[in-house]
Amino acid sequence: ADLELLSYFATLAGFAYDNARAYGEIKRLNRRLSEENRYYQEEHLQQAHFEDIVGESAAIARVLGQIEQVSRTEATVLIVGETGVGKELVARAIHRHGSRSQEPFIRVHCGALPESLIPSELFGHEKGAFTGASQRRIGRFELADGGTLFLDEIGDISEEVQVRLLRVLQTGEFERVGGSETLHSDFRLISATNRNLEQAVREQRFRADLYYRLAVFPVHVPPLRERQGDIELLAHYFLKIYGLKHGKEFGRIPEEELSKLRRYEWPGNVRELENIIERGTILNQGPPFRVPELGMHQSGPGARQGDMTLRENERAHLLRVLQLTNWKIRGAGGAAEILDMPPSTLAFHLKKLGLRRPRNGSTAGSSSQGE
Repeated sequence: ADLELLSYFATLAGFAYDNARAYGEIKRLNRRLSEENRYYQEEHLQQAHFEDIVGESAAIARVLGQIEQVSRTEATVLIVGETGVGKELVARAIHRHGSRSQEPFIRVHCGALPESLIPSELFGHEKGAFTGASQRRIGRFELADGGTLFLDEIGDISEEVQVRLLRVLQTGEFERVGGSETLHSDFRLISATNRNLEQAVREQRFRADLYYRLAVFPVHVPPLRERQGDIELLAHYFLKIYGLKHGKEFGRIPEEELSKLRRYEWPGNVRELENIIERGTILNQGPPFRVPELGMHQSGPGARQGDMTLRENERAHLLRVLQLTNWKIRGAGGAAEILDMPPSTLAFHLKKLGLRRPRNGSTAGSSSQGE
């Protein structure tokens, strides 16, 4: 009888232990789902307007061929190109056509994060790890388990983060900030940069061992000026999108207006073209579509480019970029990204030059800090 009673209590204890484990696993899964939902809500605001790469030129055909080749593998990809060429679009295409297409695509914009927050964003943190860490947070490495991790503007990370990233790529292991538990994540890594990482390696600003791990399969995305044959196609594509958005119908863009687009150098690449077309759909009341002013156009003393002072040139350049981004400073597509400088540095220059976002919709700056 005593043995039967002991066996009964042992069975109950086993059930209790199993239930506790199951409850803990459910809590962990719920926490992960909550983090994933929060991440995708944030990303929804930054997703591209289109899912496929638009273009028929030989330059973009080479990129599409590389996407097809590397998508069938698990190779680490480094996407290189100027700001605004569509590097994230290439990364999403590689993910979408690969074996992990049904798993998460997790994006981290390294250049938009303060240096102090990058480790927490990538690796997660434990409750109480630092001031303000009121609860455990799952990092992007954990969220990307089974899927693809896209590190945008990888050239902006510090040497300390480079060392930690290298370890993850070598072992697949990491710890949350403030934690001691070793975690594992099975992810495919795609990174992108508008910097010359080879030069940064030579100047010892970027670790050579990390660079060679990132650049297993490099993909160069050409600037728009090397895709002349795609300008008309892209212009009509964006015109259709923003015409619908603003409730206007323009038909095709007249040939004389297309000529303006073809002659322009497009320093802001596809993103700048998209901004120009959207601005045109706002300014034009109906067909025909007229291209708004391209580049830096000013009246008065500021238009004398030959004898402008350094301060005048700097002010004019900043104002032009701010107009292109509709005065968006931070984040993807913001002025800080296009100018390749931290948002705090840009804010300092705006204050110094007396530029701020106009309240009446004009394009002139005034003596206050930029927003």
